[in-house]
Amino acid sequence: MNAQPLRIGIAGLNGRVGRLLAQEVVAGGGVLAGGTTRDGAPVTGIDCPVYSDISQLAHHCDVVIDFTHVSTVVAHGAALAASGTAWVLGTTGLSAAEQQAVDAAAGRVAVVQAANFSPGVTLVTRLARQMGAALPGSDYDAEILEMHHRQKVDAPSGTALAMGRAVAEGRGIKLEDHIESGRDGHTGPRADGAIGFAALRGGQIVGEHSVIFTSTHEQISLTHRSFDRRVYATGAVRAAHWLRTRRPALYDMEDVLGLKSVAE
Repeated sequence: MNAQPLRIGIAGLNGRVGRLLAQEVVAGGGVLAGGTTRDGAPVTGIDCPVYSDISQLAHHCDVVIDFTHVSTVVAHGAALAASGTAWVLGTTGLSAAEQQAVDAAAGRVAVVQAANFSPGVTLVTRLARQMGAALPGSDYDAEILEMHHRQKVDAPSGTALAMGRAVAEGRGIKLEDHIESGRDGHTGPRADGAIGFAALRGGQIVGEHSVIFTSTHEQISLTHRSFDRRVYATGAVRAAHWLRTRRPALYDMEDVLGLKSVAE
């Protein structure tokens, strides 16, 4: 048993999720060891050291939770690997090169990477994979519907894409070869085996995702609704504590929840 509380740092401390993470670190029994902001300025209402550079933060932490912009991924991965600091990464929309940087970091430190840290979303994504395997594209059309707040800048969401990728994995195909997104105008009939996406935006909806399988004779829907962003922060802090005793490797929320030890 570890005698010392886990020292957790937060990249992007002044962000919407960063502030929630600060609260959840303390509530979860960890030590808020510090955070980063662009200019290193303190954040009102949060009492901890603040740095402008991820390398400075890393040297004071056992693990860093990172929900910052995709443009920071390569630099953050290199800095955390160099300092031997574990990494909880929730940034989405990574390019192949950026994902390679995450993979390289995971060769030196323990990393949990997830598009969504909600336990419920993790379970829905796992079920989507199982359903993709059981319901062939020749008989069941797979569609993924998501809705988020009006400020969200990317579509489909990272979570929606993760669910679509799970369906594709279940079917033994690559999502990139079968994705249909942003249909408009005279598109012709739906392609056999396609995995479709629709994105809605409005108000301040935290996040809603549905995975829908439809055949000639039936329809099955999996739906998850987030009511509060805190669920992401709570899940990320849970992942940080889980990482404490893990060897360097790339993990996900299914690992954190112990789902991969459950027989399919």
